[in-house]
Parts: sequence; structure tokens; C-alpha cells
Amino acid sequence: MIYSVKIPITNLSKSSFKNSNFHKKYLDSVFKKNQQKLDNSVSLVYLSIKICFSLLALISLVKLGYSSKVRLTRLREIQDSFLYEKYRFNVLTSRFDDLFSATGEQRFMKDQDQIISRDIIRVIWR
Repeated sequence: MIYSVKIPITNLSKSSFKNSNFHKKYLDSVFKKNQQKLDNSVSLVYLSIKICFSLLALISLVKLGYSSKVRLTRLREIQDSFLYEKYRFNVLTSRFDDLFSATGEQRFMKDQDQIISRDIIRVIWR
């Protein structure tokens, strides 16, 4: 980039001003200041981009961790439900198999919870 710099001329003629060391030092210092300002602004832009990407990565990791936690919780619930149903199935299967064994009908009748109210007579044929 090219910067235009206005240099105030004071009590010196143009020819002596152009040839002097003062002119070179002054222009060098002005150029260095402008270059430093440009470098600082570019560094600030890069720093802000790095901060934005870091925040984006951090937020993504938090969201990923939360969704993983939810997924593992659901999988544990499904596993617990499956194990409970498997246990119930095994108990019912053994009871069903016992029903068809010898004297299974008598055991079936004994296992039944029969609630008979006082006013009703119930007859069970054996």
C-alpha cells in the first residue's frame, strides 16, 4: 500500500530540505509508524479470527459431549428395559413349560391369585 504523507515545511528552503538527513529520518520514522499501525491492525484481525475459531471449536465440543451423553443415557435405558423383558420372558417361559408337564394343571391353579368376595361361592374342579 502506498501512503501519502504530508510533511510540514518550516523555515527551510525546498532544496535544502530535500537534501537534508532530517528529511530521510523523518520520512523513515513516518513510514515505520504507518507500517507498525498496519501490522497491528492485521495482527488484530488474525487474533480475532483465531478467537472466533477457538470459540466455534469449544462450542462444537460441548454440543458433541452433550449429545453423546444423551445417546448413552438412552442406550442404557434400552438395555435395562431389554434385560427386564428378557427376565420376564424367561420366567413366563419356565411357567408355561411347567404347565404342560405332569401335574402342571394343579400347579397352575395353585399359582393363580384368586380373590373371592364373601358373597360368592366359587367351585374349582380338580
